[in-house]
Amino acid sequence: FAVSYANIVILNVSNLPFRLQKLKEMFISKFGSAPKFYARAPGRVNLIGEHIDYCGYAVLPMAIEQDILIAVEPVQTQVVQLANTNSSYLDFSTSVNNIQINKTRPQWHNYFLCGLKGIQEHFGLNNPTGMNCLLDGTIPPSSGLSSSSALVCCAGLVTLRANGKTLSKMELAEICTKSERYIGTEGGGMDQSISFLAEEGTAKLIEFSPLRATDVRLPSGATFVIANSCVEMNKAATSHYNIRVMECRLATKLLSKSKGLEWKKMLRLHDVQTKLGVSLEEMLTIVEEVLHPEPYSTEEICKCLGISLEELHSQILTQNMQDVSTFKLYQRAKHVYSEAARVLEFQKICTEAPANALQLLGELMKQSHISCREMYECSCPELDRLVDICLQSGAIGSRLTGAGWGGCTVSMVPTDKLNTFLKNVKKAYYQMDGQRLEVENNSLFATKPGRGALVFVEA
Repeated sequence: FAVSYANIVILNVSNLPFRLQKLKEMFISKFGSAPKFYARAPGRVNLIGEHIDYCGYAVLPMAIEQDILIAVEPVQTQVVQLANTNSSYLDFSTSVNNIQINKTRPQWHNYFLCGLKGIQEHFGLNNPTGMNCLLDGTIPPSSGLSSSSALVCCAGLVTLRANGKTLSKMELAEICTKSERYIGTEGGGMDQSISFLAEEGTAKLIEFSPLRATDVRLPSGATFVIANSCVEMNKAATSHYNIRVMECRLATKLLSKSKGLEWKKMLRLHDVQTKLGVSLEEMLTIVEEVLHPEPYSTEEICKCLGISLEELHSQILTQNMQDVSTFKLYQRAKHVYSEAARVLEFQKICTEAPANALQLLGELMKQSHISCREMYECSCPELDRLVDICLQSGAIGSRLTGAGWGGCTVSMVPTDKLNTFLKNVKKAYYQMDGQRLEVENNSLFATKPGRGALVFVEA
């Protein structure tokens, strides 16, 4: 049976499923005692709406079956001991009163510490509970399916439960969004929100400020398929992601200044549209009028804003952006406003369900990938090739998903053509490359909307 705990479902499991039983046995072998509870947080696939959550715009993800699962035993000592079922991830332990998160080397345990620290700071825990934790993950790492955010969310949920505190799913999502920034990633909140708010059988339109989630029933007759390019990309270990965040922020400043707004207070491209009270289409016209396609130097940005180079570096650019000398503002703003419009159109088509819904949705996915490739420059040759192969193999629409620069594609495939599609993509992308062939079984799979984060306890 199920009961409610902190608005998270807790399942009493008298006969543990195989995976939980195996994790329990490994935990006992590792720590010499049994776990008291288990927490699970799913990965996600973003169907459309890439790189726009941190600009304030709605996105459209769904949770997937792959997840982070943690077995937990609260302990009297104020030490957290972390272990992983994957032996390539080394054990780690630290005092819960002295959480240090290393931004320069984003190892797996640092993501756990983000969620731990976020809950501790939210409640001002002066005497937090120590824990023994054993983690098992089925989300391919650095694949764009949110393995890192799922770990942050699962750690937040674990810390909440171990310390006997309660929060709503919305509050948990917002805390975990902020706490992942401890590791240096300036994310927008999509990953954490869908991890907590997801419901089985439906995708979600996730909106921000305030955070809210609306069910989006996906059309029948099509299946969404994830394909891993096998090119790994770690957001926290590279500057690509944070540079794009800063380019959007700078575009916000220049657009605001040109329209006589209080540009110093403006942080997101959504804020400009809201203040001007215009449509997304009108914002695209304003981008054409105000910004130029050529990259902006820091000197030109200062001239446009009427500030000194010192003010730019101290007041606007983050610490990890101090050495960047040029920024593409026109292209990034064009992508954000056009992608935000595609998300709303995608939702509208799903709601109205016209006869040609699949074709319309597929076209939006194709447009999204082109914009990610050409305007946001977050694709890579392998992703572009994989998208082409998926379209040639029968997908109605295909695009990169996640941050990009590697990771996965998501494709919408007619359900009656699914087996042929999988066979053709395997042959064209994975079986032509020996290294990809080794990971083929975990790299190409159909998926459907899954449920959000859970806590499991034994009866």
